[in-house]
Amino acid sequence: MFFNPSNIDVDARGRVWVAEAVNYRDFNTAKQDPRTHLAGDRIVILSDDDGDGRADTSKVFVQDTDLRAPLGLAVIGNRVIVSASPHLIVYTDRDGDDVPDHKQILLTGFGGFDHDHGLHAVVAGPDGRWYLNVGNAGPHVVTDRSGWTLRSGSLYTGGSPYNLKNQARMASDDGQIWTGGLGLRIEPDGTGLAVLAHNFRNAYELAVDSFGDLWQNDNDDQVMACRTTWLMEGANAGYFSADGSRYWQADRRPGQNTFDAHWHQGDPGVLPAGDNTGAGAPAGIVRYEGDALGVRYRGLLLSAEAGRNVVYGYQPRVSGAGFALERTDLLTSLAAGNPNYIWNQVDDDRRKWFRPSDVAVGTDGALYVADWYDSIVGGHQMRDGQGHGRIYRITPKGRRLASPTIDLQTTAGQIEALTSPAVNVRASGVERLVAAGDTARPAVRQVLNASNPFHRARAVWVLARLGDEGVREVEARLTDEDPQIRIAAFRALRQVKDSVLTETTRLARDPSPAVRREAALALRGVPFATSREPLTAIAAGFNGSDRWYLEALGAAATGVEAELYTHLLGAQPHPDPLRWDTRFAAIAWRLHPTA
Repeated sequence: MFFNPSNIDVDARGRVWVAEAVNYRDFNTAKQDPRTHLAGDRIVILSDDDGDGRADTSKVFVQDTDLRAPLGLAVIGNRVIVSASPHLIVYTDRDGDDVPDHKQILLTGFGGFDHDHGLHAVVAGPDGRWYLNVGNAGPHVVTDRSGWTLRSGSLYTGGSPYNLKNQARMASDDGQIWTGGLGLRIEPDGTGLAVLAHNFRNAYELAVDSFGDLWQNDNDDQVMACRTTWLMEGANAGYFSADGSRYWQADRRPGQNTFDAHWHQGDPGVLPAGDNTGAGAPAGIVRYEGDALGVRYRGLLLSAEAGRNVVYGYQPRVSGAGFALERTDLLTSLAAGNPNYIWNQVDDDRRKWFRPSDVAVGTDGALYVADWYDSIVGGHQMRDGQGHGRIYRITPKGRRLASPTIDLQTTAGQIEALTSPAVNVRASGVERLVAAGDTARPAVRQVLNASNPFHRARAVWVLARLGDEGVREVEARLTDEDPQIRIAAFRALRQVKDSVLTETTRLARDPSPAVRREAALALRGVPFATSREPLTAIAAGFNGSDRWYLEALGAAATGVEAELYTHLLGAQPHPDPLRWDTRFAAIAWRLHPTA
C-alpha cells in the first residue's frame, strides 16, 4: 500500500496521508540496489472504507521528481504541503478528486537537499499561521513572498555530497544572525516569514499546541545527549556557538558534563535543554489534545524515537516559567529499554527494526504511528531495500472509534473541525470561521465553556480575529483563572493589536511566573523608556533560580541590557558584587553588561 513512511498526516475525512522516502540517500544506499522510483517519491492516501480500523485502499496523490525523500507533509483543507529541500511545495486539489490541480513552490532556498537535516514538516497553528522547521544543513537563503530574506548558516558541512559549503554569521533582513536548525512561521500565502527560535541541531518536527506553545525533540552529536523541550519564543537552543562559528566541543569548559556542554547550558542567552533522552534518533512529535483515549491522556506530548524503538509520552507540567517533562514509554517493541543504542549499528534483532518516524492524531481521536522499519537508522543509512513500512493505529481497549463526517460548509461543521483532535484539520475550521466573521462569533463563544481547556484556547484564538467584539471577549480572558488561558489570550492579542503595552504592563505583575514570562517576551525590541516599568516589575518577580524566567527577562532586555542593568543596580542596597544576593547576581550574569 505504501513504502518507507517518513511523515504522515490525517485529513478531514479521517484518511491517513503518507510521505514516502523511497529514493533515500542513493549516495549511500545504491550499493544495496534498493527499490527506486525513477519518477520521484510519492504522496499516498490510505483509506479505511469499512471503519474496521484497517486501511482498505491506497492511492497515489502525487509523484514528482522534486520529491527526493521528503521529510514533511501537511494536509490543510485542499492544500497538501510537502517539505522537500530546497523547496516547500503546495499542491492544491481544487475539485476534490485526489489529484493535484496546481503545484506551487511556495518557498525555496532551504539547505539540506537529500539530507536528513533539511526542511521538515509544516504544522498549522491555532493562530491560522503555518509553523515549520529546518535542520542545520544550511545555508538557508530563503526569500518569502513579500520579499523578506532569511539568511542562516553555520560551519557544518557533510552528511551528503550536496552539503559541501556553508557559512556562519549570515545576517537576515531583520539584522539578526540566526544559526543551526531553525523554527519558522509563515502566513499561508508565503508572506511573513519569521524565525521563532534557532540553533537546533536537527529537530525533526515542531509540535504546536492550542495554547500556542511549541515543543521539539532534537538530535544529538552521537554522544547520548538527545533532548525534548518546550521551545520559548526567540530562544537560542544552544547547539553551536551563538554565531554558528564553533561546535560545542570548542566551547566545553573543564569539568562540564557532556549534556550541558552539548547544548551550551553554561552560557547566558541559551534556553534550558529540557529532558535528556540519551542516545537516539528522535523524529515526529505531536501533542494529544483529544478525549477519546481518556482524560489522563489529554495533553500528552508524544515523541517518536526511531533509534530507541519507542514512542515516548510526556505530560507537561507547568513549573515556574517553563515546564517539567516526565518521560514514559507509551509504545515500544522491546521488553526492556535500549539505552545503549549506537547510531551506526546494524541490528539483527528484528524487534529493533521498529523505527517510529512520526506520530499523528486522527479525527476519531486514534493515534497513528508510522514505522520506517529498518535494521539501521541515522547517518543517512538504509538497509531495507524493499521499502517496508507500517502504520499502527492505537485506540482505547474495548472501544471502536469512528471518524466523524465534518461538513465544512456549515457553522456546526466548522466548529467540529475547530474542536477536532487532528491538528491540521482544525486549521480548516479556523479559516472558515474567521472568514464568516460576525455570524460565527456566537458559536465560537460557546466553545469558551468547553470542559476541554485546549478547545477553550482555540476559541480564544479565533475570537481575537472576529472584530472588535471578539477582541473584547479575548481581553476579558486576561483575568481567566487558568494561567494557560491567560497566556493564550495575550498571545492572540499580540497577533491582532498594534500595541499590547497596556496589557503587558498589567501582566508583568501577574501571580503566574509563566504569564510574566509572556509579558517579558512581548517587550523585546521596545525602547527602554517605554519598557522600563514592566521590565522592572518582571525583574522583581524573579525568584533567583528559574532559568526559563531569567532567559525571558534577558530576551526582553535585548538591546537595552546596559540600561536595565544600571537601573536595577541603582536599587541594590550594596553596589559591591560580592554582596549581591543570588537573584541580582543571576540577572547581572544574564544581562552581562560591559564591565
